[in-house]
Amino acid sequence: MTTLRFYNTPHRTIEPFSSQSGTRVTLYTCGPTVYDYPTIGNWASYIYWDILVRTLTANNFTVERVMNITDVGHLSSDEDEGEDKLEKGARRENKTAWEVAEFYTEDFLRGMQRLNLIPPTHITKATEYIPEQLELVRTLHTKGYTYQIDDGIYFDTSKFAAYAQFAGLDVGAQKAGARVAFNQQKRNLSDFALWKFTPTGHTRDMQWETPRDILDSETTTPQMGFPGWHLECSAMAMSILGPTIDIHTGGIDHIRVHHTNEIAQSEAASGQRFSNLWLHANHLKSNGTKISKSLGNGYTLDDLQEKGYTPDDLRMFVIQAHYQSEGNFTFKNLQAASQRLHNWRRAAALRHQIHHTVDAPSTHTPSYAVSQALLEVLNDNLDTPGALAFIDTVIGDVLAAPPSRIDRDALTGFLEHIDSLLGLRLIESTPDISDELKQQIIERTRARENKDWQRSDELRDSLLAEHIVLRDTPTHVLWEYSRPTHTS
Repeated sequence: MTTLRFYNTPHRTIEPFSSQSGTRVTLYTCGPTVYDYPTIGNWASYIYWDILVRTLTANNFTVERVMNITDVGHLSSDEDEGEDKLEKGARRENKTAWEVAEFYTEDFLRGMQRLNLIPPTHITKATEYIPEQLELVRTLHTKGYTYQIDDGIYFDTSKFAAYAQFAGLDVGAQKAGARVAFNQQKRNLSDFALWKFTPTGHTRDMQWETPRDILDSETTTPQMGFPGWHLECSAMAMSILGPTIDIHTGGIDHIRVHHTNEIAQSEAASGQRFSNLWLHANHLKSNGTKISKSLGNGYTLDDLQEKGYTPDDLRMFVIQAHYQSEGNFTFKNLQAASQRLHNWRRAAALRHQIHHTVDAPSTHTPSYAVSQALLEVLNDNLDTPGALAFIDTVIGDVLAAPPSRIDRDALTGFLEHIDSLLGLRLIESTPDISDELKQQIIERTRARENKDWQRSDELRDSLLAEHIVLRDTPTHVLWEYSRPTHTS
């Protein structure tokens, strides 16, 4: 079998993968900030990392995966300025930040189910890991990496020599181009907040008392605060998976700030490499522009459903592009993905209409070797476009073959393998039809033999009302599910 290979962001190269402990893989995925409905752009990366988990599992790895839920601390600016997105959502909806977080967390988890995403081993909320985050700040404070200014406790990036390496940053150029609004109390432009203080005179929905032993100065009154966005990922990953993990995933927009800061605080605290492999998904645009709700192109799963598209259609659309390629969503492209999925389901429906043996050896029947070849395509840096092209060829052969030349068990096994690797639910979405409908197909065949075209048409229309389409061949009458209708 082809060795698993992935593109490792810090090394800028595709390299063989191996885990630290043989068959166990520790994986951390940056999860959602739960202040609004996720868009198709948000879902794209989770679909790719679901394929990653499925591919690792198919290679006999046991995956222990952590995914965070950011329900506090994600500010509207990477420069540790602006409003917390949860507080902003609470103000928008006239709710508390806790209520907003609970509502959109549940919506996200339902979305995962709708998209058939394998649940992570651990789904962790930032608000439930405050002690672990504070302990990480305490460790960094003890080691001399922190300093305190008016609005919080910051990490001094000048004390972490490798800070700029991961993203290839030019810290000097950043400083020269700093905006006038740059926080003058920060020692370095790249320094980031570990713990933010609640402004004097304000009360936040989500705030905790700052331990006195992480402060640089004495205070007579409790100093309330909340964690910085970057802190939660390091605290959760290391407390559950250990100081060094096998794989860390996220979007390319995380590289410059969020993941760079994760590495700095994690490795400064532990003295060990934080992650051996970093995978980053590229952006998904919509009609060639950045996805934004203000532009009206931030479509949600419900938006697609209203137009007649399923979560599986979206999954197929996403994996038609490689995770490192910039995608472009249009409804025309989604329609093409839906048609491709429908074509595969046509082949899936054949398993109910053929036998487990064939008249003669045939190249039209998928074999174990074909299934292994599909996995090998994915093993090459999650080449989903290559995998889909490979499946298209096999499916095309199946649909072109006489039914008597297709082995049912072999076809079913191949479909199950596709579902296992790509999560497209081909088996689930193409159940066998009822005996009553089968009887109608037999009656229609007899009507055609008797040249009773009126009765034949009546039965055809009756079947179509049940979403069943018939395909007449020289030797058989085959049924399949009708193609879904969509609105533009």
